[in-house]
Amino acid sequence: MSVNIEMPKLSDTMTEGTLIKWHKQIGDEVEIGDILADIETDKATMEMESFDEGTLTEILIPEGGRAPIGAILAVLDGNMPAAVAAPEAKAQPSSAPASAAASPAASPVPAATATQTQPSGERLKVSPLARKIAAELGVNLANVAGSGPAGRIVKSDVQGASTASTKASPAASSEANAAAGLAAAIKSKAAASPTPAPAQAIVPVAKEGDERIELSSMRKIIASRLLTSKTTIPHFYLHLEVDAAPLMEIRKQANAQAETTHKNKYSLNDFILKAVISAAEAVPAVNASFAGDHIVKFKHVGLSVAIAVEDGLVTPVIKQAETKSMLEISRAVKDFAVRAKDKKLKPDEFDGGTITVSNLGAWGIESFDAIVNPPQAAILSVGAAIEKPVVKNGQIVPGIRMNLGLSCDHRVIDGAVGAQFLAEIKKLLEQPALMLF
Repeated sequence: MSVNIEMPKLSDTMTEGTLIKWHKQIGDEVEIGDILADIETDKATMEMESFDEGTLTEILIPEGGRAPIGAILAVLDGNMPAAVAAPEAKAQPSSAPASAAASPAASPVPAATATQTQPSGERLKVSPLARKIAAELGVNLANVAGSGPAGRIVKSDVQGASTASTKASPAASSEANAAAGLAAAIKSKAAASPTPAPAQAIVPVAKEGDERIELSSMRKIIASRLLTSKTTIPHFYLHLEVDAAPLMEIRKQANAQAETTHKNKYSLNDFILKAVISAAEAVPAVNASFAGDHIVKFKHVGLSVAIAVEDGLVTPVIKQAETKSMLEISRAVKDFAVRAKDKKLKPDEFDGGTITVSNLGAWGIESFDAIVNPPQAAILSVGAAIEKPVVKNGQIVPGIRMNLGLSCDHRVIDGAVGAQFLAEIKKLLEQPALMLF
């Protein structure tokens, strides 16, 4: 029996992937755990691992081709060793009773992380699509009997387990009926009060000599998320000028000391990131997100750092950033920058961001307004440190100034709160020794 190799979901925002390279060719033997191919997502290039074994008999998507999640990329023949397939089929018969499927409440650990292995310690065989559906439906994969080749859990197994669980729970059935009734009421009301058709986008037509550039997966996601941000989030913007001379001086001293110790050179951006983290702790109202009928105020600071790459922008996250030293922050950002350009960042390194910093100072940009990175509520834009004449004690003297901008989601952050946060960053950058305590 043949086994389909499907396009896996490798990031939370991924809808399709580009097959960069096949590591196996038709006729090659494949073992469980072998790397089959490199897949480019909207965020990084990831290795696709095989969950089955056999001979690769067909490749349906060539190198450079795109495919949506769940699409069949290749086919393995069904020549599973009898010693492997038979015991699993016996241990997990397809006619397992419905009661074997546990409700989400039966396990406090999400299925996506708690069911990678069976109680015996053996690794579960689950298709990527089945794993995705299980996570959405709250099905514990450890309690699902697989009907696919070699006991592999497939889409229909998960759906059957979910249906059985729902039937076993009258409360769940009642809630489902109530939700269906509400949906019908909303649909009826919408039909009675039709809304105007959305405006049609103006699309340019390429003429002779123009170049047509196909959108990469990353560029599609950037376009979608930023459109959502600007059309659904009520932005407001604040600006403030910082005296960067003290920051330049302490950076000079820190780098002189680094030469004799850890050898890590600090950038101005390292100090700015540390200031943002400390300010978010001092003004926790900005470290939050709008969630429909409530606001989520985050316990930890997940600092998203905007990094420019060849075909867009990525924002890997320094998680629990408030626990990191300046040296740890500096090294983490350098590591992100190198791996981002090589598309080697992992999907989980983009998760957990609560506030973003975007710095265009290296390009000489003095001031700009960034777009809020949903579902976050704030993003700091940082300009270049510029030498300019300034007034001190009534006298015009040389100075170094840097512009900071803060873009906020007004549903979460009010003007006074945003101003307090920006003022806290200014204080820390103008008195950088405060960040050492």
